[in-house]
Amino acid sequence: MKTSDLTKFNLPDAPGVYFFLAHRRGGKHAKKIIYIGKATSLKDRVKSYLPAGRQVSQRILLTRGPKIEKMLEEATGITFIKTDSVLEALLLEASMIKKYQPVYNSKEKDDKSYNYVVVTKEDYPRVLIERGRNLVSLSGKKGYKLKDLFGPFPHGSELRVAMKIIRKIFPYRDTCTPCEISMKNNKFCKPCFNAQIGFCPGPCAGSISKKDYQKIIKHLTLFFEGKKTALIRTLKRNMNELAKKEQFEEAERIKRQIFALEHIQDIALLKNKQEDSVRGFASHGGLRIEAYDIAHISGTNVVGAMVVVEDGELAKSQYRKFKIRLDRNNDTANLKEVLSRRFAHTEWILPDIIVVDGGVGQINAAKEVFKNIGFHVGIVSVVKDQRHKAREILGLRDLDGGGHALKNMSLEKSILLANSEAHRFAIKYHKVLRGKDFKI
Repeated sequence: MKTSDLTKFNLPDAPGVYFFLAHRRGGKHAKKIIYIGKATSLKDRVKSYLPAGRQVSQRILLTRGPKIEKMLEEATGITFIKTDSVLEALLLEASMIKKYQPVYNSKEKDDKSYNYVVVTKEDYPRVLIERGRNLVSLSGKKGYKLKDLFGPFPHGSELRVAMKIIRKIFPYRDTCTPCEISMKNNKFCKPCFNAQIGFCPGPCAGSISKKDYQKIIKHLTLFFEGKKTALIRTLKRNMNELAKKEQFEEAERIKRQIFALEHIQDIALLKNKQEDSVRGFASHGGLRIEAYDIAHISGTNVVGAMVVVEDGELAKSQYRKFKIRLDRNNDTANLKEVLSRRFAHTEWILPDIIVVDGGVGQINAAKEVFKNIGFHVGIVSVVKDQRHKAREILGLRDLDGGGHALKNMSLEKSILLANSEAHRFAIKYHKVLRGKDFKI
C-alpha cells in the first residue's frame, strides 16, 4: 500500500476503529482483516502508517517495526467504523479484535498480557480489570465465576482511564463486601470508599437492592457491547415510567445518565496530536521507551539491562539482560556492546525513545552505535546527583526539535520510571552473577 492510496478511502477526522484488509489466498476479491486499531482521528492515524517522501519502506521499518512493515506490504485496502467518542472507539476495538482475531494484532502482543473487563456471576456482580494470564486462576476462586468477559484491550492505561469515565455513568462494585454477607459474618455494614464518592451504588451499605443493581450491570453490559442507541432508548423508557409514577428523583438520575452517554467527556483519552507526532508516530499506537543500564564492581561481573515502558506502563515480558563478554571498567564501551547486541535482533519491536544512565558520554556512545547501523531515534540521558537521585534529563528538548511537544510531566515520569527500573534490573542480575562466584 502506498501513501497515494489513502485518498481513495475518504477517512474522516473523527474517532473510530480502522481495519487493514488483504486479499484471501486464491481470491482476488475476497478480503480478510489483518490488523485493527482505534483512533482519535481516523484520517490522521491511518495517514501516520504511510509516511510521504523518499525511502518510505525504511522509515516505516524504523518507526513501526518489521511486523507492521510486513502488514503494510500485504494490505490492499482499509475500511473503518466511525464512533461518537474515543471511549466508544476503545471498546469497539476490543470487541472487533476478539471477533476477527487479526493475525498482526496477535503477533503484536501475547494474548495473556492483554487486559480484560470481567463481570462476575454473583448477586451483586463485581466489575474487574484482569490480565489474560489471570483469568483461569480468577475463575477458580470462590465467588468469582465469570458471567461476562470483554476484551482484549491492548493498552491497560487507556482501559483504566476508560473505566473511570464509565464508572461515573454506571457505578459498580469491585472489591467491597455486600451488606447481607457482612451481616451473616456478624460484621457491620458500612459504605466503601467508592460508595462515598459515587463510584459504587452501595451494596456494601445495603443502599441498593439486587434487582436495581442487576439493572446497572445490564446497562453497563449493553454499553460494552456497543449498543449505546438501544441503551439510551431503554433508559428513556425507564425515565418516562418513573416520571409517571412521580418518582422524580430517580427519573432525574436516569436523565443525567442519558445526558452523560450522549455527551461523553473522554478528554483524558484524547492523545495530544503533537505527542503522537514524535518521529512521525509511535510504535503500534503507543509510546515505547527502552532504558539501559550497566552494573558491575570494578569491572567484574559486568552486566547490562534493558527494560521497556509502553504507554507509561512497565512491559516486564520484554525485559532483556546481557552478560558483557569482556569484563572491563568502561561504562560507555559496555553500553555500546549492549546496544549493538540488542539492535542485532531485527525481530524485536523498535523503540521511540532510548534512555541511558549517565551523561553526555553515554548519549554520544549511543549515537555512535545508531549511526553505524543507520537507525534514528530520540536519545535521553538521566543525570544523577551524589545521592543517586535524578537531577536532570539531557536531550529532552531534542526529541522533537524544539522540546515543546514532548516536554510534559507524563513523558518525564515515564523516562524516570524506565531509568530507575533499568537500574534495579541491572543490579539484580549483577547480584545473581556475583552470587554464583561465591559458590564452591
